[in-house]
Amino acid sequence: MPLILLIVKIYIKILISKVYKLTMKILAIQNRMGIGDTVIFLPFIKAISKKFGAPVSLLVKENSKANEFLNQTNYIDEIIHLERDNRYNLISRLAGIKEIFQYPLFEKQNQHITEPAKAMMKKYLDIVTFDNPEIQIDNDLVQKSAANFNIKNDELNILLGIGGSGPTKRIPSKTFLNVMERLENIKKCRFFLATGKNEDEQKILMEILNTKFREKCIALDNLSIKETLPIIKNCNVAICNDTSFSHLSSALGIKTITLMADTPLIYGSYNTNMHPIIPDGETTVSHNTHGKDKINPDKIYEKLLSIIN
Repeated sequence: MPLILLIVKIYIKILISKVYKLTMKILAIQNRMGIGDTVIFLPFIKAISKKFGAPVSLLVKENSKANEFLNQTNYIDEIIHLERDNRYNLISRLAGIKEIFQYPLFEKQNQHITEPAKAMMKKYLDIVTFDNPEIQIDNDLVQKSAANFNIKNDELNILLGIGGSGPTKRIPSKTFLNVMERLENIKKCRFFLATGKNEDEQKILMEILNTKFREKCIALDNLSIKETLPIIKNCNVAICNDTSFSHLSSALGIKTITLMADTPLIYGSYNTNMHPIIPDGETTVSHNTHGKDKINPDKIYEKLLSIIN
């Protein structure tokens, strides 16, 4: 199953004063699940849009939630959901689309997450330069969010992405609290706690809220992703588990410390705004590293200081 399928169709759309005007229509299919994979592929989609001078329509799985965080991004034309049928190549051909570029079939196993996309873009479209993933958001929404949540420039506003899609990715609350305790001695801080409604995630949230830091914390678990984005954009820095919030914050341009306990390192280092921390005693990290209890708060704190200074 291809990870991303690029479909390009040029057709005559508008007749003006007896002159045909060519309009480029581009569809990118990203059929991996989740927010993170969608964000990872944004540089390729943006590069295609830039090359052809047209926004790209994006077909994704509904659980990517792309409509919540890409609805203001100008290189995205529209977001389409298609869940029932994965035979995108066949459907595209039946639709009369003549130019179709996709990953080689049957090569997904053990495939690097981004290198095949780079190779395909170079081979078919002669594109070799890619920016960081970029999520755009209206500045008025950012300013309104700052006012609504009383976010002040003279405070250090920190996003804490304490959730995670699996128990092996969720760093214990004591690690975050250790860093919060030390930060309190150097700067007045506000902490924005990003997590889901999972019982274990809520437990970590409450372990942080049931401390002296409660008045300095704002929980974001009752907000949608769309409502959360302008809050994240107001933050000076983020400290996140390998969760959707690490992808969102870094794509919003926020320096993000990624705590990589049990996922391939590429997921926390593909963006120059990402600063990965791996478990003590490890030289890299992947599935089954099981390192959540070996993420050193000293290293988080030192990295945070280097970013804010």
